[in-house]
Amino acid sequence: MLCTVAGIEVVGEAADGSEALDRVRELVPDVVLMEVRMPVMNGIEAARRIRSEVPSTRILMLTTSDDEGDLFEAVKAGANGYLLKEVSIEEVSEAIRAVGRGHSLISPSMASKLLDEFTTLAQRAEGRLGLSPAALTGREVDILRLVARGLSNRYIAAELSISESTVKNHVRNILEKLHLQDRMEAVAYAVKERLLDLES
Repeated sequence: MLCTVAGIEVVGEAADGSEALDRVRELVPDVVLMEVRMPVMNGIEAARRIRSEVPSTRILMLTTSDDEGDLFEAVKAGANGYLLKEVSIEEVSEAIRAVGRGHSLISPSMASKLLDEFTTLAQRAEGRLGLSPAALTGREVDILRLVARGLSNRYIAAELSISESTVKNHVRNILEKLHLQDRMEAVAYAVKERLLDLES
């Protein structure tokens, strides 16, 4: 169906996660549309490998799985979006465009589960930290806000007109200063500290 959608070019297809990884290495697409549960290599492991080997490619999960464990693992693996197959082809095409522009999307029915997880992470972080955003530099706060919006290092670099390696260094410093383990905990921290501009 995507072949009939204006502005979207289907450059390749794969039958399982391992083949998807091979095709991404070969074609370096802007966006991969992938199922979570596949033979040989599942979509979560494929996403993790794609994120590591071809970081410029964005990953959108389109799946029948409404299991919150799959959602959390997909996000941790680097997925930029998670849609259930109840959505229309129009919604899928719009999601592909949005993810390609650097945004992150989650099916509304799954969003509350992710927010619950963020709340848990925030409470855990709060008990461990007791640190305020004042521990960060102004640039680090800017980058934390962009991380919390779901932007990749590549898009943050473009947004702030700095190199991707500089972004990586700032993200590492943020995690170290706030004693956070990963980007998910950084998002939870940003939500807790009200660092997000919700109107934008």
